[in-house]
Amino acid sequence: MDNNRIDRLIRELPKVDLHLHLDGSVRPGTIMDLADEHGIELPGKCAEELIPFMQVNETCTSLGEYLSKFHFTTRFLQTAAALERVAYEIVEQAAGHSCKYVEVRFAPQLHREKGLSAEEAIHAVLQGLKRGELQFGVKARAIAICMRNHSERENREVIEAAASFIGKGLVAADLAGDEASYPPERFRGVFAFSQKRDIPITIHAGEAAGADNIYEAVENLGAARIGHGVRLKENPRILEIVADRRIPLEMCPISNIQTKAVPSWESYPIRDYFERGLHITVNTDNPSVSGTNITQEYRVLAEKFGFTVPELAKLAMNGLEAAFLEEHEKKALRKEFRRRLSELGIVSAV
Repeated sequence: MDNNRIDRLIRELPKVDLHLHLDGSVRPGTIMDLADEHGIELPGKCAEELIPFMQVNETCTSLGEYLSKFHFTTRFLQTAAALERVAYEIVEQAAGHSCKYVEVRFAPQLHREKGLSAEEAIHAVLQGLKRGELQFGVKARAIAICMRNHSERENREVIEAAASFIGKGLVAADLAGDEASYPPERFRGVFAFSQKRDIPITIHAGEAAGADNIYEAVENLGAARIGHGVRLKENPRILEIVADRRIPLEMCPISNIQTKAVPSWESYPIRDYFERGLHITVNTDNPSVSGTNITQEYRVLAEKFGFTVPELAKLAMNGLEAAFLEEHEKKALRKEFRRRLSELGIVSAV
């Protein structure tokens, strides 16, 4: 199969993006508009001049440096209208890459500087996702993030707010932030609170710290999925637990390299994990911060690790199966995926 055909198939392959941060997905042009609307001075006069403030480059040295880019973007996401717009635009961008389902995650407490409540922030994002879903035919859901550097009270507020939107577009709660400085055991109370309210849980773990954090997230925080999980390989016993339980890993290849979760592509374990039968999913993390998109994530797996188109289709189906969706919704998506794969002449690798 020639490279042009492979590239076309990768772009047209139906995809899922389960690990996608709202504040890491803002277009520079949208920042220009929001700054003008709210009278915020910018460090550049055009969208292109904003990119260094929003996007990391090859010199990024750590997760901490990577996360610093969000200090810039969140300034512009403090109104319901801004949140609604960016959520809508994320769905639009997903549609342009044959992405059929997205879960957009965000921390409500980071969007309250101008008086929004956590509930109002969630409502605004859901409105944008719903509008995008109707416009572009991409199914879209939200995940509410608790932040590692926030107090238990602040994080319980997020869980309480999230509970009122379960079944109305919000599908899970998450824990994100500086993993190395704030280990997951500190948050057992918050996520016990989440489990009592029947809110599914995904936890960022095994990105800036080791496999023990993955074990803690699964055993004591109730995580049904793991965000990243790159460092799972450091503990064979924990890797076996995750494999046996079919716990999905939300891997984000380009971001994982940029944050130095691994030092190089040569040491990135996604091919090894795939061949061991782990439930791997492929995601973008932060398209604007990483300078990526879901097509590029799949393309890099083909280029760096020799993933075939049928294997990439298997990864896409993994994402569908890992989605926090009701079974009847998954059934409809499976049917759509299989129809499209058949049209493209792709048989998913088992």
